[in-house]
Amino acid sequence: MNEKKKGAGNSRPTKRTPGKPTRKRQDQQRPDDDFNWNRVLKVVLSWSAVILVVFLVMSLFKESDSTEMEVTYTEYQALMESGSIEEATVRKSDLMNYDFHGVLSRPERVVRNGREVTFDKFMLTLPMLDSSVVQEWTDRGIKFTVTREDNTWVSALLGALPWVLLLVVWLIIMRRMQGAGPKGIFSFGKSKAKMISEGQPRVTFADVAGADEAKLELAEVIEFLREPTKFQKLGGKIPRGVLLLGPPGTGKTLLARAVAGEAGVPFFSISGADFVEMFVGVGASRVRDLFDQGKKSAPCIIFIDEIDAVGRHRGAGLGGGHDEREQTLNQLLVEMDGFEQNSGVIIIAATNRPDVLDPALLRPGRFDRQVVVDRPDVKGREGILRVHTKNIPLGEDVLLEVLAKGTPGLAGAELANLVNEAALLAARMNAKAVEMVHFDAAKDKVMMGMERKSMIISEKEKKITSYHEIGHVLVARKLPEADPVHKVTIIPRGRALGVTTYLPIDEKHTYSKIYLESMITYALGGRAAEMLIFGELTTGAGNDIERATDLARKMVCEWGMSDRLGPLTYGQKDEEVFLGKQISRHKNYSEETAVAIDEEIKSIVSSCMNRADTILKENMDVLHRLAAALLEREILDATEIDLIIKGESLPPPANGQEEEQEKKPSDGTLAAGEKPSA
Repeated sequence: MNEKKKGAGNSRPTKRTPGKPTRKRQDQQRPDDDFNWNRVLKVVLSWSAVILVVFLVMSLFKESDSTEMEVTYTEYQALMESGSIEEATVRKSDLMNYDFHGVLSRPERVVRNGREVTFDKFMLTLPMLDSSVVQEWTDRGIKFTVTREDNTWVSALLGALPWVLLLVVWLIIMRRMQGAGPKGIFSFGKSKAKMISEGQPRVTFADVAGADEAKLELAEVIEFLREPTKFQKLGGKIPRGVLLLGPPGTGKTLLARAVAGEAGVPFFSISGADFVEMFVGVGASRVRDLFDQGKKSAPCIIFIDEIDAVGRHRGAGLGGGHDEREQTLNQLLVEMDGFEQNSGVIIIAATNRPDVLDPALLRPGRFDRQVVVDRPDVKGREGILRVHTKNIPLGEDVLLEVLAKGTPGLAGAELANLVNEAALLAARMNAKAVEMVHFDAAKDKVMMGMERKSMIISEKEKKITSYHEIGHVLVARKLPEADPVHKVTIIPRGRALGVTTYLPIDEKHTYSKIYLESMITYALGGRAAEMLIFGELTTGAGNDIERATDLARKMVCEWGMSDRLGPLTYGQKDEEVFLGKQISRHKNYSEETAVAIDEEIKSIVSSCMNRADTILKENMDVLHRLAAALLEREILDATEIDLIIKGESLPPPANGQEEEQEKKPSDGTLAAGEKPSA
């Protein structure tokens, strides 16, 4: 089935709504067909005007600096005869002209346009410059210099270059501020959605396992986009949105990536946190821009990951009705199903908090389908393991079905992490393939925590921990309704000194009263063993007591499993959607009922404690044998536990365990069957 879907994803659709979608996609692929000559002409004229203004400004500055009076040749000769010229500068141009710039020793007066003008600097153009003129200037004591003046267009352009550069930098800054480009200062109102192109590595439905129902729902959406006429001829309408619900790590985002790989339509991806920023109105603007992009690329798919960032209940924020998140949500609601119809745009969203979403977002017409992506069952876990191990060399002893049965409750991401840990462990051990022993070690690390062998523990603490863990094991083995024990260890893992793991026989979705009481009983087996053997209390049972009390309280207050109080719920949750929803529990019952609740909880826990104590007293010899074996080997699995209970001898430990035992001191350890002193 997966191969057919994958092949279908690579094939071209044979039928398509005539005209509109194809034309839009061609327009996107050839944006240069509609060349705007008016815009080009406007740009050229604008730049020409700017350059002209620059030259005019330069000429004005040049003229403002000049205070010389232009005189005639006759007036020049008169000034020469009177000896008024003190010094001069002669500038020669490329046109064989000589400009004489003179400075007078005293101001002179001349009549211009009927009025008298006083000047002390003057200029004129000399018709020629020969040796006789130079000799005359020398005889009259005029200090003069001759320079060459370059008036070519290159000089003018070089003079205008700084102004042009300044203008270009100013225009670039203005364009960036106006949002020209993805990083513009004022482009925060643009959508940050990323379009998945065909050249990127694709994830298909063949890469997704353990979510067959979700794949079926999404495959129907993809088929609707490929062949809409198949559904439209029967009156069917394309779904507006699909909401993926489920715990973290179950593969919601992976399913969306698979849809992007399978669909032959544009796919936009964005996170819910990308809508809201510090500026007011940015979220609504980005929603509008996102749907504008979607309309231009219709038919298309828009994927919004973690939609609970913008889709929470309205009216609960600290900003009231003007809260920025609410404005973003309002715009999203209007775009999904408002006055204007967005045909051909399908929204796929993912969240692990559906309880905090606004009801208007969940109604049909917006999110028509809500697909639950739950934790996989045994078959789903096996499929997920096969997907993640297809590129890993496996040993001949690896049985993925056994590994799937031994990992109840793990999600897809946790199984992927388990496979990766096994591969890393095999690489550290220089193994040529990943074998079952590597998977078992990785499973223990993921489910129980990392071993802390360097932690120094006294022999007395080891004995207490050993009897504590064996108390759990023995009580669980003697309760027919309890989960079977999988493995027990006194090697510190994570934050615990010892760990006991249980392996359910089958998947449970509802829990009976008998099963819950058995959970409380074997949780208290460790405390019962400590009191029975050592006659003292330790802090090692703190977490066990907490779990037992919590289970008993839920049995009484939430699940109605108390004969005395009846099938009622006691306590009302105070909810605040922007603070995690459940932050406290309101007491909505009388003081007499509160006393009765406390008595019922204490009665359940105490009866389970007495039951665990009775089981341990009836099996004291087995308790000592199991504790001695656990102290000796530090790890016992289900098979070894059964052999000890039956009174049979254990097989010799593996080589690695023998080496570890040789390094351990022999003082303080118990032999099999030896009883410790209290």
